[in-house]
Amino acid sequence: MSQAQKKSAATQLVHEDLKPNIGNRILNSKQELLGGALAGELRELIGRRGVLVFPKINFTDEEQLVFTRTLGTFVPEISGNDVLKISLDKQQNKNADYLKGSLYWHIDGTMNRVPVGSAILSSKVLPTWGGNTEFCNTYAAYDALPEKRKQEIDQLRVVHSMWVSQLYYTPEPTLAQLEDWMKFEDIELPLVWKHRDGRKSLILGNTARQVVGMNERESAKTLHGLREWATSEPFHYAHVWSVGDTVMWDNTGTMHRAMPYDPNCGRMLHRTKLAGEEPFN
Repeated sequence: MSQAQKKSAATQLVHEDLKPNIGNRILNSKQELLGGALAGELRELIGRRGVLVFPKINFTDEEQLVFTRTLGTFVPEISGNDVLKISLDKQQNKNADYLKGSLYWHIDGTMNRVPVGSAILSSKVLPTWGGNTEFCNTYAAYDALPEKRKQEIDQLRVVHSMWVSQLYYTPEPTLAQLEDWMKFEDIELPLVWKHRDGRKSLILGNTARQVVGMNERESAKTLHGLREWATSEPFHYAHVWSVGDTVMWDNTGTMHRAMPYDPNCGRMLHRTKLAGEEPFN
């Protein structure tokens, strides 16, 4: 056995459940995580549990990139940067207005045929108040639905629109704002994502506009009712940040949102992400 094989065999994933249906706390050292020997187990665990928390691991940007690349295909941001600095402070982020949509439940990449696979956030500066990040497990939420309800929604499809997500925080936009948001084409997605491995999750969030073939009232009740169910206590985890924490989530089987905080407080998170491996069907 080579030295690398011996090292790999000796490295074991150490973790504990955060809640029954979502979230695990990872207790391995930074060195063990950066070595890549735990990548397969981490991928398997996040697929089941949705969210992994690495308390006060204190990744630098370079270390976070190394860690991200051990887990799959790294994807840079649209801007071309490897790391996205997430802040509502316009001095820190010129696109801060678009990030206001992150204060509402969403899945990253619903406007694409292949969404983000997983994302990783590291805390650099805490807010003066608020700013927790909430997650919900949409696999577990679907699994817990009554069989009759599953049958009612399994074949439904939903139109997703980027402009709808902006109305959550700017309910009275100018025509110019609306036209700018509407440059993004609508996309039709299944309400229930039937994954390659046979599991099913819900595709919801603030871009979901209209259930195809359903009137507006019934559509709204369906989408809001399922969101309320998926984000309820049995499937929900709220992370209270400490500086140095890193949190990773499976974007294909969770929704997330930031809780409100002072936009001028300097709260700062750094994000890296992995390419999706499966298109919405």
